[in-house]
Amino acid sequence: MSKEISFRLGELFCGPGGMALGAKLAKSQTSSKLKYSISHVWGVDKDPDAIATYDANKLGKGIECDAIDFANGVSKDGHKTILDFERIDALAFGFPCNDFSLVGKQKGMQGKYGNLYKAGIHAIEHSNPKWFVAENVSGIHSSNAGKAFRKILKELSAAGKHGYDLSVHLYKFEDYGVPQYRHRYLIVGIRKDFNKTFKVPAPTHPDNHITSKKALAPKINNSTTNTKKTRQSENVIDRLFFTPPWKNAWFLDELVTMTTIKRRNALKELPWYESEVKGLSDEEILTRIKKCKLNCVSAKMSHIYKRLHPEKSSYTITGSGGGGTHVYHWKECRALTNRERARLQSFPDKFVFKGSKEQVRKQIGMAVPPVGAKIIFEALLKTFAGIEYESISPSYNFENN
Repeated sequence: MSKEISFRLGELFCGPGGMALGAKLAKSQTSSKLKYSISHVWGVDKDPDAIATYDANKLGKGIECDAIDFANGVSKDGHKTILDFERIDALAFGFPCNDFSLVGKQKGMQGKYGNLYKAGIHAIEHSNPKWFVAENVSGIHSSNAGKAFRKILKELSAAGKHGYDLSVHLYKFEDYGVPQYRHRYLIVGIRKDFNKTFKVPAPTHPDNHITSKKALAPKINNSTTNTKKTRQSENVIDRLFFTPPWKNAWFLDELVTMTTIKRRNALKELPWYESEVKGLSDEEILTRIKKCKLNCVSAKMSHIYKRLHPEKSSYTITGSGGGGTHVYHWKECRALTNRERARLQSFPDKFVFKGSKEQVRKQIGMAVPPVGAKIIFEALLKTFAGIEYESISPSYNFENN
């Protein structure tokens, strides 16, 4: 019988539990009479709804508190800290990305959230885990001319009693079976005294991305939660009516400036052109487009009222933003439901989200896709078990930057 080594995993900024679910789904790996697995111990987040979701799905002990305080061992309002739990063997943390995201102002270290990675450093100093996984947006690479990223990596490499060998890679989750174009840096650190090198697992779906149509095709059971639809105004319905798949709200600006003939030809991209648009007069089409188009003179984000394309993976699901950022169906004139968004993030239908509709949308958008996380955790287990697996070179060479 194999002796089992179960890595006790703690998680900071856990959100609803995408990373935790990936760890839970990761298959144990056996080699030389040793069986390696992961047992999730606790997850910390200051969002009460995210913790309610985390607990509802039995992912470990959810702790509602500030991650910095928890990792520093500072108890406020009676909550427990890292010092109140058994020492962890592994750590995961997707520190908030607001100040590194390409969508935001990229304040980097100078922003409100720029130094929250320190929570991970503090947790490592307290626990000296055998390995860790940190996650952040692709924009962290260029924030502050790359200085912020290099500083974070340098501190992570030197943390703890032994320091860590780092593998830094920009993962394109659509290449790993997630039906979404979602690009995130994952930093995997293994304690130097183990003399083990983590290799970036090779993409599982490099040439056959899962499409939005395929991901949303299975019928949603009547008992499934988080399926409420958003009520759309007449203007939003018309805005989507004149927007073809994979186009956004700014396509309507182009339509208005076109000649009548060019506008008519452009609208033939609409799958419903023959049945619903062809019979409309040119004057009626122009009038309706002018009425429903956005009048924006500032920044024009590409995903505003952008429709999905049935034969492509989804564009990136976000957790914040007002109308126009909710992700829109390729054929129906509506925003996706939270359950549909969760599918595009690779959450199973049985995964229950707690909170208001907007709070759930936020949780889904901020989560790590569990299917992608599972692949990373399984590769870590194989690394410790000494099992070879197909791999690729990391996209970022820490030693040469």
